[in-house]
Amino acid sequence: MVNEEEFNELEDQQPQEDSADAPDLEPAAIAEEPVASSSDEESVPVSAKQPVDEDDDRAWFVIHCYSGYENKVRHNLEQRIETMGMKNMIFDVVIPTQEEIEVKEGKRRSIERHVFPGYVLVNMILTEESWYVVRNTPGVTGFVGMGNDPTPLRTEEVAQILKRMEAEAPHVKVSFKQGERVRIIDGPFNDFRGTVDEIDMEHAKVTVMVNFFGRETPVELDFLQVEKS
Repeated sequence: MVNEEEFNELEDQQPQEDSADAPDLEPAAIAEEPVASSSDEESVPVSAKQPVDEDDDRAWFVIHCYSGYENKVRHNLEQRIETMGMKNMIFDVVIPTQEEIEVKEGKRRSIERHVFPGYVLVNMILTEESWYVVRNTPGVTGFVGMGNDPTPLRTEEVAQILKRMEAEAPHVKVSFKQGERVRIIDGPFNDFRGTVDEIDMEHAKVTVMVNFFGRETPVELDFLQVEKS
């Protein structure tokens, strides 16, 4: 038992342990220190958390807009993020696109095609404030989700979309399809007509069945050498 005099002496020594000159605590002393409970953690306001905690709450959400207005919506939202000081809550606005080579009338041109027309991706921490900023952006018709609860994309869904956007080889779009009649506009079979038998998208080649000396002959051509008849 500690008598009253010894207890008072221990109390007088307590401030010295809290001073800057106090020696490091022993492991046993550390183990005796109280540990914050999960209920204490939940009581901390979101605004008081450190940025490293906020990073864990980031997620990709999908917002819907009218098809053809994706670029305008991204511009409007980026302006609102800037003027309303939301850079610490809304981090990125992405329109999923893919480069596409269009072959039409013997001409090739590169275009940027929207992978998901009418949809824009937003990387953000979802709170009432950030939801309000995004939802009330001109051109935005709503979040994708159940009712009023936006549903974040799964990690594998985001990875698949980004991989599709970063594909090295652009997608080739042609105006003809298998079984259709085409006209050859270049090469030794110039001005011949035939039927598309096979389309090789990987090598940008098309096989056309041409009537040559009374018999159907397969001719392999470049996409630029044919046009829809």
